[in-house]
Amino acid sequence: MSQDKQTKITGVRGMNDLLPQEAPLWTHLEQSIQSLVRAYGYQQIRTPIVEQTALFKRGIGEVTDIVEKEMYSFEDSLNGEELTLRPEGTAAAVRAVIEHNLLYEGPKRLWYTGPMFRHERPQRGRYRQFHQLGIEALGFAGPDIDAEIILMCQRLWDDLGLTGIRLELNSLGQANERAAHREALIEHFKKHESDLDEDAKRRLLTNPLRILDSKNPAMKPIVESAPQLLSYLGEESLKHFEGVQRLLKANNLPFKINPRLVRGLDYYNLTVFEWVTDQLGSQGTVAGGGRYDPLIAQMGGKPAPACGWAMGMERVIELMKEQGLTSDVANICDVYVLHQAGDTLEAAMVVAERLRGAGIEVVLHCSPDGAAASFKSQMKKADSSGAAYAVIIGPDELAAGQAQLKDLRRDGQQMTVAIDGLVDEVINQLVSISE
Repeated sequence: MSQDKQTKITGVRGMNDLLPQEAPLWTHLEQSIQSLVRAYGYQQIRTPIVEQTALFKRGIGEVTDIVEKEMYSFEDSLNGEELTLRPEGTAAAVRAVIEHNLLYEGPKRLWYTGPMFRHERPQRGRYRQFHQLGIEALGFAGPDIDAEIILMCQRLWDDLGLTGIRLELNSLGQANERAAHREALIEHFKKHESDLDEDAKRRLLTNPLRILDSKNPAMKPIVESAPQLLSYLGEESLKHFEGVQRLLKANNLPFKINPRLVRGLDYYNLTVFEWVTDQLGSQGTVAGGGRYDPLIAQMGGKPAPACGWAMGMERVIELMKEQGLTSDVANICDVYVLHQAGDTLEAAMVVAERLRGAGIEVVLHCSPDGAAASFKSQMKKADSSGAAYAVIIGPDELAAGQAQLKDLRRDGQQMTVAIDGLVDEVINQLVSISE
C-alpha cells in the first residue's frame, strides 16, 4: 500500500465541516432568515459560486485587501478564463440584475445566502469558506430604504434573542465630497508619514479612506486626529443622513454616529453602518453595509440607486453560542418505530411510510449489524432520539393487527391501537401535545 493511501486526508484549513450536533442552531438561524425576508417582501436570488475575476476587480476595487490578498483566483485550464471563487455577494447580485435586466419593471428587494471565500488567517467567526446573508434593495433612492434594511437587522437580532449588538452609523457622502475629504486626508497623513505602518503608506495615495479603518493600535492617534468626512458633506448628503436618523429614532432604534466608520469596498456612498459586539473578541463586526449608488453604472448597467448589507452567519452562530442560546429546532423525530425484524420489520416499515405520508417525522429502528435488537435497547434509542412517541410492533401485536403506542415525553402511558387506525391516533396525540 502506498504512503498516499495510508495518510489520512483532512479538510482544507479554514474550510469547516458542519457536524450534526451543530446543525440545529444553523437550521434555527436559516429559518429565522426565511421568516425575516418574507416579513419585508424580499425575493431570493442565487448566483454562481464562481465568477469572472474581472467582476470583483471592477466591483470591489483593485486597491483593496480582498482583491490584492484574499481572492481564490485561478485560470480555467479548459478555456483560459480568469475565474474567482466569490469573496462577497453584492457584486455578483448586481451583475445578475444587470445581465437579466431585472430593474426594467421597477425597483427590486433581493436577498441571498451562500458560501463565500477569502484567503485569510482563520480565527473565531472568520474562516476561508464562510457563509453570508445578503440583503440588496435596488432602485430606491430615499433614506426610507436605508432605514428599512437597518431595521431588518434589529428584527433578526430580536427574533434570535441576541443582545449586546450596537448600531454604528456614518455617511460617506458623494464622490465630490469624498474627493475634497480625500485631499485633506492625504495632507494630514503626509504630515505623519514616518509614523504610518506599511499598509497605510501603501494606501496613502491610492485609497487613504481605508487608513481610517486601520486595526493597528499604533495608528489610533493619527487616525483620531484626521479630518472627518462629515465636515465635508453638502446639503443633500446631510439631508439624506438626517432622514435616515429620523426614521431610526421614530422606531426607537438607538445608534451611535461613528465618523471614522468606513466600508472596505470602493462602491459605497452616503449611508454606511455596522452592527458591532464586544462578545466575539477582535471579530466585533456582526453585520455591515450601506448605500452603493455608483456600483450599477460602474458595472455597466443603467445608473440606479442601491443599498444593502451582509452578515457573516458563522459570527452570528458564535454569538448565539456565547449567549447560551439554544434552538427548539432539533435533530429529532415525532415517532420512533420499534420492531423485532422479520415480518415485524416489514410491517414496521409500512407503518413508518404511512406516518410519513401524513406529514409525521419518523425514525425506523435499524440495527447496525442487521440483527434483531431487544426492545430494551431500542427503547433507549427511542428516548435519545427526542421522539414524542414510540410505536412498538412485536410478533404478538402483528398477529393481532395491532401496535403499541407509548408516550415518551409526558406520563409514559402505553395504549394498544389497531394498525389501520394508527396514523389517525398518532396525529391526535401529537395535536394534544401542541395544544
